[in-house]
Amino acid sequence: MSRRLLIITGLSGSGKSTAARVLEDQGFFVVDNLPLVMLPDFMQRAREGLNPKADVAVVIDVRNRGFLSDYDKTFEELGGDGYQLDILFFEAADAVLQRRYSETRRLHPLAAVETVQTGVDKERQQLKQLRGRATKIIDTSNLNSRQLRELILDFLGKEYQSLLIVNLESFGYRYGLPPAADLVFDVRFLPNPYYIDNFRPLTGLDPELQHYVLSQQACRDFRHHLDNLLVFLLPHYRDEGKSYLTIAIGCTGGRHRSVSIVEDLFQHFPEADVILRSNHRDIDKG
Repeated sequence: MSRRLLIITGLSGSGKSTAARVLEDQGFFVVDNLPLVMLPDFMQRAREGLNPKADVAVVIDVRNRGFLSDYDKTFEELGGDGYQLDILFFEAADAVLQRRYSETRRLHPLAAVETVQTGVDKERQQLKQLRGRATKIIDTSNLNSRQLRELILDFLGKEYQSLLIVNLESFGYRYGLPPAADLVFDVRFLPNPYYIDNFRPLTGLDPELQHYVLSQQACRDFRHHLDNLLVFLLPHYRDEGKSYLTIAIGCTGGRHRSVSIVEDLFQHFPEADVILRSNHRDIDKG
């Protein structure tokens, strides 16, 4: 399978930077404003030095001197080298571009001392021929960042749909909440094994203590409700474009109950289409 090369181009202020971030999240190697003359050599070095399966996206636009006069020859050369080259052309209505420049207070690259509209008009004219060569034209006038992401993923195809990365973390409340947690669950309602002499030196990684925690009816009920909640929530997080989700389970010291439940959740997570990671933040404390 040939390596994929996406050229991200179009009008300034039309969403090219947002598109680049979306592609980076999908595993693309992304470069912004690479001089066109360097592109063939860069692709060769990328093929030799990067993962052979890694795809590449390059943002090239009117900031790049010589781009509009030389791109035909360069793109043909890359196509002949076996790259699957697609051009994504981004644009937006004049009024939308003017508003975006007003909000960011940035200068248009083609109108440093003129009006934004003057720059937009020049850029549309200069990019007219390239627009006609585009694989896909994306008008971002009425798109929010989530809608733009969905449109790009739809263009890439199912093989590029990213999996949600779920971090499961146990912690002890006496050491504070995990700052990166998205969902926090307090399991201090369960009996504390710390007060049982045989269990005190153990942790939730020990099968004997884990069985004690998980076999309690209150814990089984909690796991049942937690699974149902996650089955409900995860599709909505995906729809909102979330790439990472941290679920924190806390008990008093972060060694017994929370560890046992995180371990069980890791082994029996209610969703299959996720990448699971686990961490026991406070297991060696106390």
